[in-house]
Amino acid sequence: MAGTTELNELFYQAGTLMLVGMAFVFAFLMLMIFVIQTIITPLGIKYGQITQIQPTTTNGLKSGQPSPQIIAAITAAIKKHRSK
Repeated sequence: MAGTTELNELFYQAGTLMLVGMAFVFAFLMLMIFVIQTIITPLGIKYGQITQIQPTTTNGLKSGQPSPQIIAAITAAIKKHRSK
């Protein structure tokens, strides 16, 4: 019976350590969120709004379409691979 009480004690210590660790992480994250909000809010007011950068397209192609140079390079690589 001595083994089961030691095992129960270890499980109790493990559970306590887990809960303390989870509470510490939660407290740290809440503190970090509070500090970031108190620093960022005054900076946002002081420096104004950040403008969003619009994605640019190259060579008049729609975004998501590869350029003709990339298509040519891929085609050449496939032909070279198949010729081996």
